[in-house]
Amino acid sequence: QVQLVESGGGLVQAGGSLRLSCVASESTFSLNTMGWFRQAPGKEREFVAGISANGGRTYYADSVKDRFTISRDNAKNTAYLQMNSLKPEDTAVYYCAADPRRLSVVVGGASINSWGKGTLVTVSQ
Repeated sequence: QVQLVESGGGLVQAGGSLRLSCVASESTFSLNTMGWFRQAPGKEREFVAGISANGGRTYYADSVKDRFTISRDNAKNTAYLQMNSLKPEDTAVYYCAADPRRLSVVVGGASINSWGKGTLVTVSQ
């Protein structure tokens, strides 16, 4: 497993922006598909965005398409989630995920190899 540490969460007003970071502990980071998931209070964890190991492919949930951008820097073992035009319904704990399987599998969220502990994003009215 890869150890993942998220940062960048916080309180922001609706319409604002935040950038989340996820730093991985191992050099095998570049071999892993990376994903961001979120869990709102009282709801199940859901997929937000994913990026292939070499960064060539990305995929987004419909709810965040055109507002969020996922990226990665394999030289820094870091994945990012740029969140713009935030809405109150984006409030959740955001989790970073790493898995050696292809992006289309990771999107489903099942049996993910490594999870971070999460970072809280709160969007106020």
